[in-house]
Amino acid sequence: MLLSSLLLLTYLFGAANAWFRLQCTLPLVSERVDPIVNPGVVGTNHVHTVHGFNPNYDYDELVASTCTSCEVTQDKSNYWFPKLYFKHPNGTFQAVANGGLLVYYQNRGTKDVANGGSGLKAFPPGLKMITGDPARRAKKFPTGQGGQDELAERAVQWTCLRYSVGLPQYDDGGAGFPHTDCEAGFQSRLHMPACWDGVNLDSVDHRSHTAFLSGLDNGDCPPTHPVGLMKLFYEVTWSVTDFAHLWNPGKEQWPFVWSTGDPTGYSWHGDFQTGWDADALQNAIDHCNNPNDATGQGDITACPFLKLQTTGVANQCKIPAMLREDVDGPMERLPGCNPLQAGPGDATLYSTDNCPVSWAWSL
Repeated sequence: MLLSSLLLLTYLFGAANAWFRLQCTLPLVSERVDPIVNPGVVGTNHVHTVHGFNPNYDYDELVASTCTSCEVTQDKSNYWFPKLYFKHPNGTFQAVANGGLLVYYQNRGTKDVANGGSGLKAFPPGLKMITGDPARRAKKFPTGQGGQDELAERAVQWTCLRYSVGLPQYDDGGAGFPHTDCEAGFQSRLHMPACWDGVNLDSVDHRSHTAFLSGLDNGDCPPTHPVGLMKLFYEVTWSVTDFAHLWNPGKEQWPFVWSTGDPTGYSWHGDFQTGWDADALQNAIDHCNNPNDATGQGDITACPFLKLQTTGVANQCKIPAMLREDVDGPMERLPGCNPLQAGPGDATLYSTDNCPVSWAWSL
């Protein structure tokens, strides 16, 4: 019911136009793991919500796994993002519920056949990529300046959905978190890179092997990254209004923080590790965005190359957390070593091995 409501909101408030939408309702696990930045480490800096399959497996193990928490059975990829917490007036933290992850698979850019290009490619086996920066606490680049750094900053977005008549709908506008209640949900969004260098499946900074389209949502790939990929667009809708009775919206500071210890909103980020059956995805790319049938309208059920499972079956795909700690609360501190850091300079990302002597928990 909740996911259906969120899908309706997506249509009402301007969905990102996509070839198909992949639903991942309940997470595989929520814990402090970060398989791209800290592979194999249990107990990393902050809590992520993980959808897909085991976030510590390599590609061969992913595609051989027995289940996925997402809609397409040939997609054993991992998708993950930080948890959102409410800071109670007494200083404790409590996780905010969400309706799951919605991933838009978008055919974008001049490489796409529909735009006159040679065609998009399936994710190469083993590809990993990230968007956003957990240390970021402020905007650094003028919007529209161009360049990969500015595009990366603009790729991190949100929308504050409103039901009430006469109240505006807020979007990020480069301003960090909103300042009011979002009666219909706080929707965090991000664009993933859609261009690949054709060689490296990862890089030292986990970014330079991929690149954004010149217009972020469309445009050209840079010459250094000539391979066009499907563009992923993440959307998570958080039920922040559940806590509206505990603060004075519009007058008090927004009391929500990311698991990174971020009260500003700028550290929202997402990660992707492909576990796709590459042949199935390539066939779907080549044959299922057809303007002459339902696939051209984003109907994933009309694509014969994709095998779907029900939400009920997907929700049964779980793994036990490897780290025994409360990640939901209420709790006195955020999981991990995460004092609140409001910036505007980049935050210091601590580990449990180098926690500061005194943690500054007040804003």
